[in-house]
Amino acid sequence: MRGMMRLMVVVSALALSIGVASAEQGKATQLAGDPAKEAAMAAMIQYGTPGEQHKALEPFVGTWNYTLSWQMSPEAPSETMAGVTTTSWMFGGRFLKQEVAGPAAAEGQPPFEGIGFVGYDNIRKEYTSIWFDNMATGIMTAAGQYDAAAKTFVEEGSMSCPITGESHRWFRSAWKIVDENHNTYETYARTPDGREFKSMEIQYTRAQ
Repeated sequence: MRGMMRLMVVVSALALSIGVASAEQGKATQLAGDPAKEAAMAAMIQYGTPGEQHKALEPFVGTWNYTLSWQMSPEAPSETMAGVTTTSWMFGGRFLKQEVAGPAAAEGQPPFEGIGFVGYDNIRKEYTSIWFDNMATGIMTAAGQYDAAAKTFVEEGSMSCPITGESHRWFRSAWKIVDENHNTYETYARTPDGREFKSMEIQYTRAQ
């Protein structure tokens, strides 16, 4: 449904841009050979085509074993878990899809499952990501940039936290390329008094 709505918005925007350009030219849009239509189509192709920023995500593609540790506050003991992540391209190299599987986080809970998507928005000129899993009913959203010198993608975002009950719990993240067979992902949160602390760290080792 969301995909169909997005397509309708794109088509409507394209039609509007063609109509506005044609009005400025003082004539109706032609079905073929119209400069406004060609310009609009060229812009849509330019903005919709993956580029070098997308290729920067290539090192994350593959199947990975991971170990994860997390804590809800600086004083809380760390919890750990391990599992497998598969990351692959979709839609012609426009987005990464990350599928995660692991053991249950607590007794009586189902095995952990999660899905994330990461991409680069050519219009906003930023990386954007979303994440959702079977431990909550909310969707994490974030946006940021790539630090090429540090080989790290840095983002800030928010989530609805099922543990604290916060509707917009702030976090920042750092996804670092260590080498072709290793990468790390860290998130940082804030205490009620504003202190920042590392809330999660994931170590990835390539399985294949």
